[in-house]
This record gives sequence, structure tokens and C-alpha cells, in this order.
Amino acid sequence: MERLPSLLRRHLAALRAVAVLTALLGIIYPLVTTGVAQALFNGRANGSIVDGGHGSALIGQSFTDKDGNPVRTYFQSRPSAAGDGYDPTSSGASNLGPEDVVDTLPVAGAEGRQSLLTQVCARSKAAGELEGVSGARPYCTPDGVGAVLKVFPDRAVSVNQACPATPFVATYQGRRVECAKPGEDYAAGRTVPVRGNATAVVPADAVTASGSGLDPHISVAYADLQAPRVARERGLDRAEVERLVKEHTTGRVLGFMGEPAVNVLELNLALDKA
Repeated sequence: MERLPSLLRRHLAALRAVAVLTALLGIIYPLVTTGVAQALFNGRANGSIVDGGHGSALIGQSFTDKDGNPVRTYFQSRPSAAGDGYDPTSSGASNLGPEDVVDTLPVAGAEGRQSLLTQVCARSKAAGELEGVSGARPYCTPDGVGAVLKVFPDRAVSVNQACPATPFVATYQGRRVECAKPGEDYAAGRTVPVRGNATAVVPADAVTASGSGLDPHISVAYADLQAPRVARERGLDRAEVERLVKEHTTGRVLGFMGEPAVNVLELNLALDKA
């Protein structure tokens, strides 16, 4: 039998390789790994669904009403920057950095934009009001925006406080401080964040979003802050709520990495059963 041309032999060899690799890597390997996962890690392999479909233990969710207000009988999750909040198809952070401190104030026909600092300040103020504690923190004004000045030779402007708001300080280094006029350009001024004397009571994870935007956990400190409110709203003994918090607290990974954390969904479902 006459030998096949070398070009054809190479093509046939390539087709055989594709067929073998497709069978191994596209059929056999996925079936084996799926089978092992279903046999040994059934819950995790199927999304770690909690209590018959209330959600996943691996993906956070909001506990708010239709208007976005916190439901007071539930522990609240940390903020999320994933889509409209905890959207698995839009996982990600806000991409705002620590130097993002100046707001774009809204004007007619434009909504404006809050800086990362003002977002933190507003969240801290709201959390403080919800829990009945001080929401003040350094670099934030009492009305919940970033305490930032644009300093000019003859004046200073509290750029995140739109007129007719009263500036958080009356003077700065001998200059009179003015409220900001929406639409006016203050880019030429020197940016000066002003640190106040406030000590933050609201934990950091209550005012910042996670890198994924899907974090299902909160810190033990944030859970402890919320426990009195949840106990009061549900008519439960505070010690019982604190016991449930401890039951749903996971330790450090491998005993030394990270910090203990509380799974919010599992804790709230346990509260509903209490």
C-alpha cells in the first residue's frame, strides 16, 4: 500500500490528538471531577445553598426593604459595590482609592458623584443612627460628608458641603471657610482633608465594601454592635442573640490567617428559627 503524503499524515495525527485530548479533558476529566465533588463535597459543589434556597453561604445579600432601608430585625451585611449590591454577575469593587476625597456636587441636569471619603462618612453616620451610637469618625463632617477644604490665598471652601450648608469649621489658618457652590470649579485650590478629634465607633467593614462585593461575612465587632438592636426589635434576650452570633462565627483560616467573621445569612436564618 502506497504511503500517505506527509502533509496528510500530519493532519491525521493532529486530528487524532484533538480527539484523544477532547475525550480526556473535555469528557472524562470533567465527569471524574464532578463526580468526586458531588460525592465528597455535595453542598459546596452545588453552591452552598442555605436552608432550602434562601441564598448561598458564599454570597452576601442585603437585608433591606423595597426602599432600600435596613430591616431593623435583621443583622445588616457590609456594603457592596457589585452592581446594585451583591450581584454575582458584576462582582468587583468601586475602584475608588484613598485619595478620592472630593465630591462632584449635583447641579441641574447632573446627579453628581460622592467621593470614597464621603461614602464612608455617610455610611458611618447612617450606621450610627441605626444602632444608636456615634457615627462620627476622623475626616468626616457632622452632616456625614468628607471634611475636605480647597484652600486659596484669600479663602477656603468646604468643597463637599453644598450651600447653604454651614461649613464644619469657620476658619482655616486665618482664612474664612465658605460652603461650596454647585457647579463652581475649585480645582485650582489646594486640597486639604481635615482630621477631627472623633473616635470611630462604627467598624470599618460597616462603611467599606469588600474587593469582590460579594462578601457574606461581617466582623465580630460589627455583629456585636448590631446585637442590642436586633435583640430589642425581636423582643429577644440579648444574651440569646449574642449566643447565636458566637455559634455562627468562623475562626481564622488555618488558625492564623485573617480574622474571625460572622456569616450574616446563616445568623439571620437562625434568628428566624429562634
